[in-house]
Amino acid sequence: MLLMETAWHMNISTTVSLRVQDWAMADRPREKLLQKGIASLTDAELLAVLIGSGTRHMNVILLAQHILKANGNSLHELAKRSVQELQRFKGIGEAKAITIVCAMELTRRRIPTTNHKKSIVSNSLQAYTLLQPDLTDKLAEECWILLLNRANYLIKKIKISSGGMNATIVDPKLIFKLVLEHQAASLILAHNHPSGNPMPSITDIQLTQRLLEAGKLLDVDIIDHIIFTDNTYFSLADQGMLKKFPLEKSPKRK
Repeated sequence: MLLMETAWHMNISTTVSLRVQDWAMADRPREKLLQKGIASLTDAELLAVLIGSGTRHMNVILLAQHILKANGNSLHELAKRSVQELQRFKGIGEAKAITIVCAMELTRRRIPTTNHKKSIVSNSLQAYTLLQPDLTDKLAEECWILLLNRANYLIKKIKISSGGMNATIVDPKLIFKLVLEHQAASLILAHNHPSGNPMPSITDIQLTQRLLEAGKLLDVDIIDHIIFTDNTYFSLADQGMLKKFPLEKSPKRK
């Protein structure tokens, strides 16, 4: 059915049955890349280059379109797929699935361009940028902290916990143990909502309040609690929901 939908206005007896090798040179993904540049390729063509070959009844471009459509034509959704999930597509064996997963992971890892050890975190956007590779394209909730010194330089970012699709358990005692071990002056808490809704839950707000109260006793500033989704974030500090505010107003993102 998907093959019919993908090729609904194509000449089935010619285009669909042709191998990519039989196409005009300018239409083949690899040759198109060399002649016109990487930006000229569609998402399906880029994925097709990774896959390499199709099946007996579906060329590699149609197979790539099939996979993308099954993931809502979203690279964010594709990046969440495991090797086992990708192998459910006919024509995708273990080697091809591993290639796709590795390509998605490389993309995620290249997002930060700064040296984390020299990073200053003075607003929510800077914190979001540092943690974006760790908290996007996830199927389960995770909680991370950024530990900062008194000049707001990053000391370390640490994963605290990993849970299910709707929640993860966070132990404040563990957080402050790490704060003391690294002699941090302040911290930023962050976690993701795989649902795509960045608004804080009552539990999120209650946890933040507990950390604020404990931080006051230990002279540790809780600068922010940020909730991530794949495409955006919600900062409790920016919304005036914390007693401590970022040192700078976060610039508006375009």
